[in-house]
Amino acid sequence: MNFPLPEFIAVSAANPWTYVLFGVIGFAFGFTLEMSGFGDSRKLAAQFYFTELTVLKVMFTAIVTAMVLLFGAVSLGILDFSQVWVNPTYLWSGIVGGLIMGIGFIIGGFCPTTSLASASTGKIDGMLFMLGGFVGAFLFGETEPYFTNWYNNAGYFGRVTLDQVFNLPIGVVVLLVVLMALFMFWGAEQLERIIGKKDMSREPKIRLVGAGVLFVFALAVVFIGTPSLEEKYQKVIFTRTETIPQENADPIINTYTYSADEMLSKRLVFITPAEAFKAKYNQAMNPIYIDVRPEADFNLYHIEGAINIPEERIEEVVPILLTEPTANSVFILMSNDETAAVRAWKKLVASSLTNSYILEGGINNWIAFFGKDDESLQPNPKAADDQLAYIFPAALGSRYESCDPSPIEYENLEFEAKIKLQLKRDKSGGGCG
Repeated sequence: MNFPLPEFIAVSAANPWTYVLFGVIGFAFGFTLEMSGFGDSRKLAAQFYFTELTVLKVMFTAIVTAMVLLFGAVSLGILDFSQVWVNPTYLWSGIVGGLIMGIGFIIGGFCPTTSLASASTGKIDGMLFMLGGFVGAFLFGETEPYFTNWYNNAGYFGRVTLDQVFNLPIGVVVLLVVLMALFMFWGAEQLERIIGKKDMSREPKIRLVGAGVLFVFALAVVFIGTPSLEEKYQKVIFTRTETIPQENADPIINTYTYSADEMLSKRLVFITPAEAFKAKYNQAMNPIYIDVRPEADFNLYHIEGAINIPEERIEEVVPILLTEPTANSVFILMSNDETAAVRAWKKLVASSLTNSYILEGGINNWIAFFGKDDESLQPNPKAADDQLAYIFPAALGSRYESCDPSPIEYENLEFEAKIKLQLKRDKSGGGCG
């Protein structure tokens, strides 16, 4: 089962009716908040006194329901989780910000979103809280330069999820979170009964059915599991457009689709040293040169500006590559020849980094092209597959002239362009704030 969700979203985004759908969803969200009592500051503040814990129960219900449905879709192959925006973790600034928001929540009785719901129904306290939020946002924007280094760097871990933190399968994490939520629901009701003197016999019995359904769905996610990189790789589809000019007529535009293996066999992702070099000076793209060779080979010789990520560590840095580089980034992989780079390329495209290419012939071909006149680099006749084909007088890294060729000397290089930049959708976030 492979529902083309990204294509569906792309088509929908161009449809004006999409905005009507967004409006309906927004109205439904606000209506749900108001019906749950989230527009009443007294009810919201009561949770901190353990007399009314509706807020906790509603929020956790939303969280675990979304989580189970999300990872259920991932398990079935409908959704690629690597394409879902996950807020980067800023540990210390997150802790401080959470404390500030929590204190404001207790004093004012609202969080930012619930103040909007309250204000929309004409409540004066909600309007004042919303105004205070705008003032706070303005003050933050004006003072942020004074602590930007701490704010952006203290405790920064990038895209981190619980399965990575605890080294557990995603399905197990889903089940544990659901169990934790169910325990908190039970505990919240006990607090309401003991401290709030609430008659729990009037609570709807359907909540027990809902808890059972959540548990069953969480178990299903555990048993179905999540697709492996190999399974994801087999489902990767590339789209390529070919324009054929016609004399005295509109050009013919043909669109082709290829599997990842077809892209390799047809060598559509192998770029020449000339194209890899020219990409550095192409303002339409941000080339990132990833050298997947062992550190020892990298220290002997590497292209200027390349970063060394040994092949066995590629999967570790995928979350960073998904979130940190700009949308127009192109990843150019290289090894001594092509062997290790091809394996690394498969891992990247399986992780939805489709703007990935392989340096044709690897570093050996780069040296043959740009360093053919460097007499200090002598061919190594004993080089085996995926080993350096040259003998180096010293480990000079990127200090050979051919590591950073002159853009003036090689201004008029000719090559068949293989890079087809696919711009991904911009990041978007969410949450209570």
